[in-house]
This record gives sequence, structure tokens and C-alpha cells, in this order.
Amino acid sequence: MAASRSSSAGQWFSPTDPLKYEGPKYTPTSRKPFGYRWYDANRKVLGRRMEDQLRFAVCWWHTLVWPGSDPFGGETFLRPWHAAGGDPMQQAMQKVDIGFELFRLLDVPYFTFHDRDVAPEGATLRESNANLHRVGERLAQKIEESGVQLLWGTANLFSNRRYMAGAATNPDPEIFAYAAAQVKTALELTHALHGQNYVLWGGREGYETLLNTDLKREWDQLGRFLHLVVEHKHAIGFKGAILIEPKPCEPTKHQYDHDVASVFAFLKAHGLEREIKVNIEQNHAILAGHSFEHEIALANALGVFGSIDMNRGDDQLGWDTDQFPNNLPQMVLAFLEIMRGGGFTTGGVNFDAKLRRQSIDPDDLITAHAGAMDLCARALLIVERIIDDGALADHVEARYAGWDSRDGKAILKGKRSLADLAAQVDRKHGEPQPVSGRQEYLENLINSYI
Repeated sequence: MAASRSSSAGQWFSPTDPLKYEGPKYTPTSRKPFGYRWYDANRKVLGRRMEDQLRFAVCWWHTLVWPGSDPFGGETFLRPWHAAGGDPMQQAMQKVDIGFELFRLLDVPYFTFHDRDVAPEGATLRESNANLHRVGERLAQKIEESGVQLLWGTANLFSNRRYMAGAATNPDPEIFAYAAAQVKTALELTHALHGQNYVLWGGREGYETLLNTDLKREWDQLGRFLHLVVEHKHAIGFKGAILIEPKPCEPTKHQYDHDVASVFAFLKAHGLEREIKVNIEQNHAILAGHSFEHEIALANALGVFGSIDMNRGDDQLGWDTDQFPNNLPQMVLAFLEIMRGGGFTTGGVNFDAKLRRQSIDPDDLITAHAGAMDLCARALLIVERIIDDGALADHVEARYAGWDSRDGKAILKGKRSLADLAAQVDRKHGEPQPVSGRQEYLENLINSYI
């Protein structure tokens, strides 16, 4: 990536040159503290360059905006680029410089943003849009200079007080209209910056109690809102994918986009299953009572897999902690399902993760992202061995081989009635014998690759 180093940004990080592949013998505790053991961007893995398979993206909000606060304490990072009392637009422009310096050092191909994180909100929507367009011009310049592309953009329809009762599902149509106008601008900027996707993140599209909620009305409102977004996508000629990020309860008790299955049911009910796909987050999958790999596999099975947010939760905390991934077996299972489905098209691996509040050095941003990229790269290499070896695929194929027989195909094609099947069983005069699923063997098989 060919960006020149910005003097206003370069002072915040220790490295001056982009991190590069150092090989498995490299360790973060060696004299050279920054480098990749497993991430080799140009290495061919399953027929594509590793960079093209993984399509890494750094998110703007947690990386450049979040100050290290939580519900019980204030900011801990004290970054100069978002200090209290500073000029918001000046800080926004500085974040662009800082962000693209970080992207250069990490040598990542993509980034992602929320509208209200790259540009401050004004007193009116018109003023907010003007701020966003000004920062958008700087983003376009940096994209041109660096070669770093926009994986996706989105609108923040959850932080402002107006959205306390939701955006598309709000009981007030004026707020619905405001949210629609905000999405229009964010979608148009994403299009102008050649973004490859646009994400609808319904942070508060749900309810806290049915006592004050007309569920059917809100369901219909959300469906109409999605249709408006899709219609505008086609009107402006945006070729990227529209994505919904499934999310369970937090912060509301019930979310209409609870998991992949509920999102698909919603899309199907509103005739949108061919227009919208899903952006799946690991931590949201766990909070919904699923595994990450289950949500990916289901999305692939339903034809709606789009992209992923890569982070993790804490096994001892029942909320969205957005930590950088560090569990190799979990990542192997997730990437196995992604590669089984054919890999990414417009989507990628977005690190929707944030540092811990005590990791206060700017260099911690480099360490966290680099470690996560290395982990994903190592998982991908393991998945390549699993797929090339074929033992797991052979077992699954053998387990379902009966459905490839003449009778199995006839059942699935609707050529056998209940009476036909009953007669078939009666003719055979025998008890079908179960075959072992060999779960423990297969779990050990996966561990042998790791």
C-alpha cells in the first residue's frame, strides 16, 4: 500500500514501516515487537491470496472513537484526537489521518465506519450531513492515496436520544422519517466511496415491554424501512450488498433481528430474501444461544451469508464485551464454515473489537489487530489442511449417502407420499439400524489438524 506517512499521525505509533510476514519463528516477545507469524498476504490459500480470502477491515468506532469508558467508569485512553473541549470537526479530520496511518502500519485492505463516528452530529440533520460530506471528502482523498478500501458503511440509529424507542420501529413516524433521511445520506456516501456493502445495524429495533408495544405494527414498519433502503440502493446504482447484523437482546429485551433464522424469516415474510444478506458477529451469536459456526453455516444454507464481525465475548460475562479474538479452535470452526460456503464475495473480516480499558497505549491498537489477524490467518491455514485432506467431508458425505439413492431422491422431489413410505417400510419387514455419528472421533480429528 503506497500511502505516504502523515507527520500528524505518525507520532502516535512506534512502528514507522508496515508490519510484514516474519514467519512462524517470530514471536511478539522477540526484539522486534511487531510482525506477523502466520499472515502472509500474498500466500495462496485454497486458490486465492490470503489477503483476498480474509479481507481484513479495521472498524472506525471502537478503534478511533471509543475512549475507554464503560457503564461504571469514564474514559481511560485520553487520546488527543478525541479530547474533551476540542473542535469536533478538527478532531474528526485528525482521526482520518490517524486511522489511515494505522491501516498503513497494519497493511490492511479495508476499513468500516458509522456516520456519526467519522463526523460529529450537528444541531440539525442538514448540519450533520454537511459535516459528513466534509469528512467524506477527506476519506475519499485518503482512499485514493492509500489503496485502502471501504468494506462497508452504516448509520448510527441508536445512540441519539431520539432513538430511545428505536428508529424504523419507533412509534413516532417523524423519527422513522429522520432515520430514513440519515440512512439515505450514509448509503450515498458509502456508494460515493465505492464501499462494497452497506450494513443495517438495528441497535434498538426491539422493545423492552409488550405493555407499550404494538409488535405487528413495528414488524410492518421495519419491513417498509428495509424496502425503502433497497429501493434507494437501486435508484442510486449502488452495486454492493445490503447487510443486516443479527443481534439478540442487548440493549432491549427483545430484538426483531435476534439471529440469522429470525432475520431470514423476516426477510422472507417481506419478500426481501434476495435483496439483503447478513453480517454475523461472533459475540452476538453466543448471546443468541448459538455458536459462531452455526450462524455462518445457517446463513450459507439459506443463501444469505454476507460478512462477519470478528470479536469475542467473555465466558463469565453475559453481555457484548467486543474483545479481540484469541481462541484458535473457535476460529477454525468458523472459517471452516465460511470456506465450505465458498468464502467471501463482497464481505470480509471486520474487527468490531475494542481494547480493554487498561490497554491505554496507542501501540496496543497495533498489537491487538496484528494478533487477531495472525490468529485468523493461522485458522485459515488449518482449514486448508482440513479441506485438502478430505476426511471430514468424506465422513459427512458417507453419513448422508442414502439420500443420494433413487428412493432418497424420490422422497425429496415429492414423488413419495406418506402411504408410499408406509408401504415401503412394510415391504422391508425390518428395523432400520442406526449408524454411529462418531462425534468424538471427528472432534479429535479436528484437534489433530490444530
